[in-house]
Amino acid sequence: MEELDEKPSWYVLLMVVLGGIVGLVFGSALGLLVGWTLYQGNGDFLHLANDPDEYSIIPLMTMQGVVSIFSFFVFPYLTWRLFRRKSIHILNTQPFFNLSLAFVAAILFSFMVVDSFFIEWNQHIHFPEFLKSFETWARTSEDQLAEITKKLTQFHSVGEFATGFLVIAVIAGVCEEFMFRGIIQNELYRGTKNIHVAVWVSAILFSAIHAQFFGFVPRMLLGALFGYLYYWSGNVFVPILAHVINNGFLVIMIYLNQLGIVKIDVETEEAAPWYAIIIFAFIGTGLIYYYKNFLDQKKNRPADGQ
Repeated sequence: MEELDEKPSWYVLLMVVLGGIVGLVFGSALGLLVGWTLYQGNGDFLHLANDPDEYSIIPLMTMQGVVSIFSFFVFPYLTWRLFRRKSIHILNTQPFFNLSLAFVAAILFSFMVVDSFFIEWNQHIHFPEFLKSFETWARTSEDQLAEITKKLTQFHSVGEFATGFLVIAVIAGVCEEFMFRGIIQNELYRGTKNIHVAVWVSAILFSAIHAQFFGFVPRMLLGALFGYLYYWSGNVFVPILAHVINNGFLVIMIYLNQLGIVKIDVETEEAAPWYAIIIFAFIGTGLIYYYKNFLDQKKNRPADGQ
């Protein structure tokens, strides 16, 4: 009887999206208020989102974190809970195993090397002549966004780095994975009964929400990896961990590069050498295979923390 009373997945997804939009509006207003309170510079804070200065990094990062929390977590969860009438605990069908940390970190590192090929390819894609105006607009928009992002990640202190890590890695990892894997992927799977459709559609939406066409494919592939990790593990903390590791590694490497400790520029669009891509493609495939087998063996067993 309870199943008969459940709302269709498409209806739940629609309500969740609407909830996310409401959360975006509310979070933007609240984030602006918080950021304005934290700002100690002399400029007009309202205009600094398009041209950040060194005094606005923490306020703008804090604003971004507040927006993420309300648009990807709080309002979507409340909406999902209202219409799905389920507890958040149903997102986890299996326990989290400590060994997942090592597996996920190694898989992510291998994926980063392989994904560099798609990053370079996607950045240099060109449109037919009749779409040149769109290409020009898209590149201009993304170049402006990249410039803003670069200014926001010019950390002048440990405090700015810590704030950036918290917002870009932890908050984004938790909130986005809860939304796209925990809710959207689960609802798509419930509606279609096809995990591949659920994984790839949620990955496409995950990439689209970032509004970066020339980074669409690599981010979609990353989202798909998160989706399969979630499906295989049955625990939403696995893709959350993967997301935090991915974003956190990039933030740490950016900061270490600024300090002169490492010379690797992770923001480059240049792909890794072809032989490295091939080697890490095999390594990553092997790691995924062994991790999936590890999870299959652990399924339906009491949690042992191993």
